[in-house]
Amino acid sequence: MTYAADTVVIVGLGLIGGSLASALRRSGFSRRFIGCGHREPSLRRGVELGIIDEFTLDLDAAVERADILVICTPTLTAAQMLGQILPRLAERGDGPVITDVASVKGSLRDAAVAATGGVPPRLVLGHPIAGSERSGVDAADVNLFVNHRVILTPVETNDPAAVELVRAMWASTGAEVLQMSVERHDAVLAATSHLPHLLAYALVDALASSDASEDIFRCAAGGFRDFTRIASSDPTMWRDIALANRSALLDAIDLFSEQMSRLRTAVEAGNADALMATFTRAKRARDEFAALLAGRTDSKSP
Repeated sequence: MTYAADTVVIVGLGLIGGSLASALRRSGFSRRFIGCGHREPSLRRGVELGIIDEFTLDLDAAVERADILVICTPTLTAAQMLGQILPRLAERGDGPVITDVASVKGSLRDAAVAATGGVPPRLVLGHPIAGSERSGVDAADVNLFVNHRVILTPVETNDPAAVELVRAMWASTGAEVLQMSVERHDAVLAATSHLPHLLAYALVDALASSDASEDIFRCAAGGFRDFTRIASSDPTMWRDIALANRSALLDAIDLFSEQMSRLRTAVEAGNADALMATFTRAKRARDEFAALLAGRTDSKSP
């Protein structure tokens, strides 16, 4: 059997890394899957579950054996990992194709530039827009990426063959692969993912400190549960994302704060027309988004 890449190394075997290895094994993209990290119990669990074939705690050994190395650690840690890996590969002049799953791309690009003076040809930054409030290798889901989007952010210095290999890797998981600039990616994700998580955490934290918190949570309806579900996500991961994407996230916060200020003014003044106009525009936009999403899903159905 011919494999697109013989050996895939997953650095950081959690939900995303475990799901990726599972999906690639099912698709036949690679022959061997190796886990790497510092938490040996998680790596051993990955072997027990059949997600990886073996593991190592030695990063140099992992890099040496990889055809593709996927950094699946939290965002700030991923930047640090690049700082460790890239200078060693630059000295050798070769090495695996390297990619990542971090939710922020600017900080990783900057880490690569700081480490080697630029983005190496075989470093292709990417981000799967898929996840769960669950974490850890036991939460790995072979279908996690099916009908979800993965965004690659290649730069001019990238080797086209490396970009194509990473694209093919994600496509084999059932994902739709898009490309955009680093700056565009970070601005879009700040608005659509990072800000909503910040809002969910802030709302739950604010209500939990209320004198009426017990009644609030006991009487909460489905809408509250749906909106605040993401506040059960890993706090460390989202702290790192907020710090790594600080500039774009601040822009999104400011835009939302201005809108909330306008809504507060309308509520205080009893301005029914202003409230109705905002709610109508938002409903129309949300309905259009839902129709686009439904169409995209239907087009992928057999």
